[in-house]
Order: sequence, then structure tokens, then C-alpha cells
Amino acid sequence: MFAHWDSRPFADEEPDPDTQNRPIPGADDGASGVGVLLEIARQLQLQPPGIGVDIIFFDLEDWGQPAFDKNYLSGEWWCVGSRYWSENPHKDNYKASYGILLDMVGAANATFLREGYSMQHASNVVSKIWSIASHMGYGKFFVQRNGSYITDDHVPVIEKRGIPCANIINLKDTDNGFAPHWHTHNDDMRNISKATLQATGQTVLEVVYRELDENNI
Repeated sequence: MFAHWDSRPFADEEPDPDTQNRPIPGADDGASGVGVLLEIARQLQLQPPGIGVDIIFFDLEDWGQPAFDKNYLSGEWWCVGSRYWSENPHKDNYKASYGILLDMVGAANATFLREGYSMQHASNVVSKIWSIASHMGYGKFFVQRNGSYITDDHVPVIEKRGIPCANIINLKDTDNGFAPHWHTHNDDMRNISKATLQATGQTVLEVVYRELDENNI
């Protein structure tokens, strides 16, 4: 399981150019996934699942070229931490059965559509997560509808490590595909919902605990 703990150093979705060079708070885009994983780690310590679970916090996910800067340093600056780890894992020949990425999982009325790369490379993992969420009563968050392809930390893990990964990410029918507070100074605690955090965390925990039962069948 993984999330990115950095926040975007630019607010390039702000309408006021004078504020675009200031970093965003990142309560949802970054911190929400980290917070859920920290609580999951605490729960796994209290009630060990009987299987190995790795949790990784990646840096520099959100340093891609800002929309307002056409002279930004050339190169690939999205998902820097996950790309580095995927090429230099903490253990040689590291493998995992699958991965779950949490990104922007804290906003009120979040809708987790089935992200494109996840469906392409890990449709069975997506089906498992979304089915469990539905049975737990969280279907309004985990919507049974396909979403767009998102360049995110799961992509290098899929491509470089060959690990199928599902991205749980809030996708919206907006011009940019994300919530209105995305990459703005409004990405603060006012947009964070305990209900969304709970739905995400409890669903992922249930996925982990059911994994042991499935392996024992």
C-alpha cells in the first residue's frame, strides 16, 4: 500500500496569478492518503493480518510542470519518488501480489471511479476492492464506473516492478477531472470528511484481512 506525502509546491489551478507560486496545503492531495495508511498501520499492529503488508510513503509525486510556467526544467517531474523506488527497491527483486495506491481520499462526497491504468493492469484487484466496498455500504464512494487514465505513483510500480496496482483516487466530472480544490490553496482541512476517510480505511483494511482467508481456502 502506498501514498505520496509531498504536496504540490505550486497552486497552478488558482485563478489569481499572484498566488500561483505559493505551495498548496495538500490536506487532501497527499495528506489524506498518508493519514489513512498511518491508521491502517496502527490497526494492523493491533490485529496482525497474518500476511506480509508493506506500506510506502513516496516523495515528489506532485512536482510536475506547473501550467503557468512554460520555461520549467525539462524532463519527467511527476512521480519522482515512486519512479526512483521502482528502479531501486529497498529489497533486491522485490515483488508483491498487488498494490493499492491512496491518493486524494479525504474529500467530502468523493467518488472513486475505476481508474484507467488500474483497470488495464489490475482489473481483478479493482473488482475485489470495489465489491468489498459495496458490501460494506460504501458504494456511494466506490462508484462502479470507469474513470480516466491518471499519471500517478502506481504507474511506475506497474511498469518497472510488474506489480498490478489499483489506484483509489477521487475523480470528478470537471474540466480537469478532479475536485475543485485540486492544486489550489483551498486544499485544506475544510474539505476533509471523516466519512470519506473512514470508508477508504475500512475498505482497504477489509481487503487485507480477507486476503488471509482467501489464501487459506
